[in-house]
Amino acid sequence: MSIPSNPPQFSLFMPQMRMDMSTIEQRVKAAEACGFHKIDLMDHLNPPLLPASPMYDAFVTAAAVAAWTERVRIGHMVLCGQFRHPAVLAKMIVSLDHFSGGRFDLGIGWGSVPDELGRFGIGDEPPAVRAARLRETLEVVQALLTGEPMDYQGRFFRLDNAQQQPTPVNGHIPILIGGAGRKLTMPLVRDFADWWNCPVYGVAELKELLPLSGNARLSVQRAIGLAPSSAARDDVVATAQRRFGDWALVAGTPDEVAAALNADREMGAEQFVLQFSDFAAPETLELFAAEVMPAVA
Repeated sequence: MSIPSNPPQFSLFMPQMRMDMSTIEQRVKAAEACGFHKIDLMDHLNPPLLPASPMYDAFVTAAAVAAWTERVRIGHMVLCGQFRHPAVLAKMIVSLDHFSGGRFDLGIGWGSVPDELGRFGIGDEPPAVRAARLRETLEVVQALLTGEPMDYQGRFFRLDNAQQQPTPVNGHIPILIGGAGRKLTMPLVRDFADWWNCPVYGVAELKELLPLSGNARLSVQRAIGLAPSSAARDDVVATAQRRFGDWALVAGTPDEVAAALNADREMGAEQFVLQFSDFAAPETLELFAAEVMPAVA
């Protein structure tokens, strides 16, 4: 594997929880000013493992991000395919696409937290059923986004002479699919995705998985603990480890973080989806932009 010729893209993953709207606005604007390429939100009915914590809706927050910004792309890591009928989803994403001036990416998956699906009565179906449902969802969404009348007879969805307008601003809304399952997820990546977000557990098998991803470009998700100095390093790393454990964690000084991301670049990563251990404090985003971004090949 070799370093991609395209410059790396940096997305800020900022789950819309435990922050009020004014704080989210401040941090989104800071990310855009620092040169982040994209803002990614999450899609849950309550925060995983923290059900009593406040959290905002995925699409309402995405619309707010679109209103607050001018350049960054907007997406989710990732929308839950179970939550919305594909005709409703198609209307929501094309509306947000137009509202943002063509800056919306469709990040979607078949997973979510099984407990969540059962607790809210959405249906905790087996993984193979959810993956099959997502395939039909993507087929219906893509057909509706053409703006032409369409019929569809599937296992889960049936549409008769269905048609929606408008069509996407740029003719196509990019699709990101995450996961590394060879039987259920990678066929969806191959058939539908512009971007494949490889989870950390899949990195060890990246050489074998890449041929299964079709033409999708490689995205990698990382948790970041960025220390402003060597003196602060131990405290920052400890905080990041308490929050994230070993999940996708890259922590240390700017040089250390850049070295770790360059290792991902050498494996073919073109995009980094980054969640910061201090909830993306503006000063941390500024430090990352000043010292890490230029050092990543």
